[in-house]
Amino acid sequence: MKGKIVGVSLGPGEPELITLKALKALQGADIIYCPGTQTKSRSRDILQALPVAMERIRLFHVPMSKDRTFANQAYDALCTEIASLVATGKNVAITAEGDSGFYSSVNYMFDRLASMNLPVTTVAGVPAFIAAGAISGLHIVKQEEKLVVLPGITTAKELDTLLSNGHVVVIMKLSQCTEEIHRFMQKSPCHEYHYYENVGTSDELHTTAYNDITRKDFPYFSLMIIRPCKQLA
Repeated sequence: MKGKIVGVSLGPGEPELITLKALKALQGADIIYCPGTQTKSRSRDILQALPVAMERIRLFHVPMSKDRTFANQAYDALCTEIASLVATGKNVAITAEGDSGFYSSVNYMFDRLASMNLPVTTVAGVPAFIAAGAISGLHIVKQEEKLVVLPGITTAKELDTLLSNGHVVVIMKLSQCTEEIHRFMQKSPCHEYHYYENVGTSDELHTTAYNDITRKDFPYFSLMIIRPCKQLA
């Protein structure tokens, strides 16, 4: 009998934000694949705080680069390994921070596994920007407002267009567009800027201090929620 594959969303970082369904999926897995290195893995940190057998965890590392050649090779090798485990009846969980369907690299693996006729089920998780709004008591969108979520490839021009039209904007992966965000903020100080780092961890940070944000070098685990000027709302 073939085993099963489930993509398990861990939430933004706080172990208590994982769903009961996700926890049950982890506890029912024979092997849990977890992104990271031997010395650093935020996903493993979450799992260590949960009632999960740590000896079932296998870390995998995928090179991060605009050139996806080596990343694709790593995914292919990993999927081949998982397929062989499933063929022997092993149940496999593949973890992802936040929600696995929301800017998550593990979806490349899910696509590959599906192309190998290995169906993958997924368990939903809390996206980082939703958790960010909660920790700061921010009502992210109200009434008829529209929300746009952008990856870190945005420009000052795009942000100006969206916010001038009254959209609330969430920007993920700020480290990829630091200069553009600083440029936009310097030209448009009237908007409401909420900056977050390491949401759901002990290093969690939220600030609305305009001057601090415009001078900050954004780390990888950062995001921003921008609400338009009240006169535009």
